[in-house]
Amino acid sequence: MKLSLIQLVEHARSHSAFYRDLYRELPEQGWRLRDLPVTPAAAYWRGADSLPDWPVLTGPLEDGHVFKTGGSTGDGKLSVFRRAEWRDFVQSFGQGLAHQLRAGDRVANLFFAGDLYTSLLFIHGALSNAPLPVVEYPFTCTVEHAHLADAIRSLNINVLAGVPAQLIRFAQFLRDAGQALHGVETVLYGGESLFGEQLALLGQAFPQARLASVGCASVDAGLIGYAAPDCRNGEHRVFDGDSIVEIIDEDSGEPVEDIDQPGLLVLTNLQRRLMPVIRYPTGDRACWRETEGPNRKFSLLGRAGAGHRIRIGTLSLFPDALAETLQSWPQLLAWQLQIDRQDGRDLLGLQLAANQPLPLDAIRREVLARHADIAARCDSGELAFVVRQSPPGELRTHPRSGKLMRVADLRDYQEA
Repeated sequence: MKLSLIQLVEHARSHSAFYRDLYRELPEQGWRLRDLPVTPAAAYWRGADSLPDWPVLTGPLEDGHVFKTGGSTGDGKLSVFRRAEWRDFVQSFGQGLAHQLRAGDRVANLFFAGDLYTSLLFIHGALSNAPLPVVEYPFTCTVEHAHLADAIRSLNINVLAGVPAQLIRFAQFLRDAGQALHGVETVLYGGESLFGEQLALLGQAFPQARLASVGCASVDAGLIGYAAPDCRNGEHRVFDGDSIVEIIDEDSGEPVEDIDQPGLLVLTNLQRRLMPVIRYPTGDRACWRETEGPNRKFSLLGRAGAGHRIRIGTLSLFPDALAETLQSWPQLLAWQLQIDRQDGRDLLGLQLAANQPLPLDAIRREVLARHADIAARCDSGELAFVVRQSPPGELRTHPRSGKLMRVADLRDYQEA
């Protein structure tokens, strides 16, 4: 059951202790969407590990589904859906996903399953509810590469759907084996963006394939956008009637309406009553690609700056700033920060993956030159910083989603 914005807000503040407190100064009538405060994410998730006591919920969980959501650093939170809400979720996403499919497509579902993670189940539900006939092969992302390649040929599978990290590992296997799969016509990726060198590698492995987003959604926020045929890499369209997408200035909180002006993506989900999602910051930077209109097109621009930092001793490091530095080396397939302990001090390792040898010393010098805080702590002996190259398959991925982890903390907290 989809709600109007007024119905959703009235339901939330009548039945959720969290929203009742958040909206305590909101008038009963006459307010606008922008009058609602942006939901503070940390406060929203506080207590989510104990569902009976979680103040966000508007009632008891008596039917439905419980999933776990986590950021790329591995933090996990519980997200809940009533059965009807989940059905609405996958049906709407299936309508959007159909823009990237043709009747009779044979789809290998390579997303992750298990440990309360939703991606394979979600894509399975979306494919099952797509308004055109398709055949699904739910392999999961753990299938052995040689077996998958043989199955794609023998079963005439023509569509692959998975997270970029898994697709890249499979493409690298094919390249190293001197193989290419010419029967694959579409590769759908989801969960993170693809970049130039990754697109090139996928193009070598699947030379006849069109690369496109499977769509944009999250288990915490819900529907964000679908990829229409006119969407370029990173672009999506709003699910009108199911969700409200806003882009706001990260500092002032004011709405951003100008085309190509970046801001923080904020989502209101009109499908969910049990766990309301109202003006929720998804953590993404985005910009509008069109003026206001039906199913307005927007583009994802990476992770938003607010709250996205890592702390290593006294060092605050922003991965997005490091990503800008690494753009000088377009041959990079992927990278990861790994934090460990060595000889009584913190060790910051920058793991790089590429198809050719990288100038590691030059990259280290450039990072230190552009990030003075890292250099200062190296000079003081507080921090060791190393740059290493490794195959993409050796970079750590999230244990549930299979997504490449931007930060992997390898320190043993049992000893702390």
